[in-house]
Amino acid sequence: MTRVVFVLLPEVHLLDLAGPAQVFAGAADFGQPYTLDYVAEWPQVRSAEGLPLVARTDWPVLGRDDLIMVPGWRGSVLRGGPVLHASAVERLRAHHAAGGTVASVCAGADALGQAGLLDGRRCTTHHQLQDELAVRYPRAAVVRDVLFTTDDRVVTSAGIASGIDLALHLLAARHGPALAARVAREMVVYARRNGDEPQASAMLRHRSHLDDTVHRVQSLIDTHYAEPLPLSRLAAHAGVSARTLTRLFAKATDGLTPLRYQQALRLERAEHLISHGATVESAAREVGFEDARMLRRLRR
Repeated sequence: MTRVVFVLLPEVHLLDLAGPAQVFAGAADFGQPYTLDYVAEWPQVRSAEGLPLVARTDWPVLGRDDLIMVPGWRGSVLRGGPVLHASAVERLRAHHAAGGTVASVCAGADALGQAGLLDGRRCTTHHQLQDELAVRYPRAAVVRDVLFTTDDRVVTSAGIASGIDLALHLLAARHGPALAARVAREMVVYARRNGDEPQASAMLRHRSHLDDTVHRVQSLIDTHYAEPLPLSRLAAHAGVSARTLTRLFAKATDGLTPLRYQQALRLERAEHLISHGATVESAAREVGFEDARMLRRLRR
């Protein structure tokens, strides 16, 4: 039997916890012998979203096949965040030293750092916290713009939904991709993402502005990126002229045109399909290109 122990710290984010927990619970539903435990310093922990969580204060006996995972918590910085109790630090160190795996989601990487488990290893965390993590743990090799990293049984993920990707990766590594895919389908996860995929998609990179007109147009493109979208249609949707839309779009997105934005979405999706076994030709058709020539040109 494999135990997955979640270490709950104050202000833990529910999705950081619930996403990976659902993955392993789903594997148990499909016949894999997983048991989930929730450990904290106190019997009740308040989540960042206000829901109180009940935990055990004693640790179960762990073997080398078991997993300890630390979900992240609320906070725009790591400084001033939860301090890992000395007993939890020792548990993390001892489990890893005995051949076990430890993992974190988002800010939970700071807990692994407190235990000294990031030293000399690749790791990641939420993109807003990466600089601070590198300063706090200068011996760690902080990897930027990835969903998760694995290094000598220390597994770290970028945050929030990427904890699901991390947990599915661990399932695939242990039981094969078929089980991970089955659990993903059961959870209605659109696609299992690899660790080297960027944290911020093209959609997110170019939507950090405050222009409502451009956001309306981008929402239409996001939804129908595989369809032909003439500038005249986009402008009519926004209620402005084509010239005005082009000017506003470029200003809000650091020089992109609506067509360039649509192509970025198509290229990103095509790269994902190709990395999962699709041919360039089939990926091109899937994302809306008439043939593979434009896709090959964009990839170059």
